[in-house]
Amino acid sequence: MFGFHYRLERKAIGLVVGIILVASIGGIVEIAPLFTIHQTVEDAPDMRVYTPLEIAGRNIYMREGCYACHSQMIRTLRDEVERYGPYSLAVESKYDHPMLWGSKRTGPDLARVGGKYSDEWQVAHLVDPRSVVPESIMPAYDWLSRNRLKTDNLGEDLKALRTVGVPYSEDMIANASSDAHGQAAPDSKEAESVVTRYGKETSVRPFDGKPEELTEMDALVAYLQILGRLTDAAKKPVATAER
Repeated sequence: MFGFHYRLERKAIGLVVGIILVASIGGIVEIAPLFTIHQTVEDAPDMRVYTPLEIAGRNIYMREGCYACHSQMIRTLRDEVERYGPYSLAVESKYDHPMLWGSKRTGPDLARVGGKYSDEWQVAHLVDPRSVVPESIMPAYDWLSRNRLKTDNLGEDLKALRTVGVPYSEDMIANASSDAHGQAAPDSKEAESVVTRYGKETSVRPFDGKPEELTEMDALVAYLQILGRLTDAAKKPVATAER
């Protein structure tokens, strides 16, 4: 074996051909599954898109680098499933651009944090992490409660996501700004329209506890509260989820 390798090293063309052959094998292994992606990704008829407010929250989540310390992918290991819940399915990230699976956990995985804690807990945790988790090393994000959320460009965000396959309608794009305000103000005239466009399962409430003003805290909490809840595919029997 080593003798063949030594002889191959003396022939430039042969070595180049060998390198190309070996690299091609790795490339095929990575690329081939993409040709059957529609057969390997689970079906989720109940899958819904992120609302404009949740998209705004996701943007803030990325802006503040939350993904660097929190992953959003539960592996099929027993200890992870017991701690975090059902392991993550590919379809649950269907509308995530970019993916935020992560590879480091300074803090816990957030794939199924939606609904695990109340809005009040989430706000308190972001304002002063150690007030609810004494051992936390997370920095405080209290200014999010003071920063008014900019919604003027949300329509452009939805339009950009539509170009990569997220099924936002023209109506959703045109009303993105008003829908963001309506989702955080249940008594407003825009609130009913949000439910009409995004479904009856859409959460409409003042996420930061202050319905009179739309803040970045509203958006981030709205995003955290929807994680793991865009579809119920992971809660179904394996045979059904993997059709």
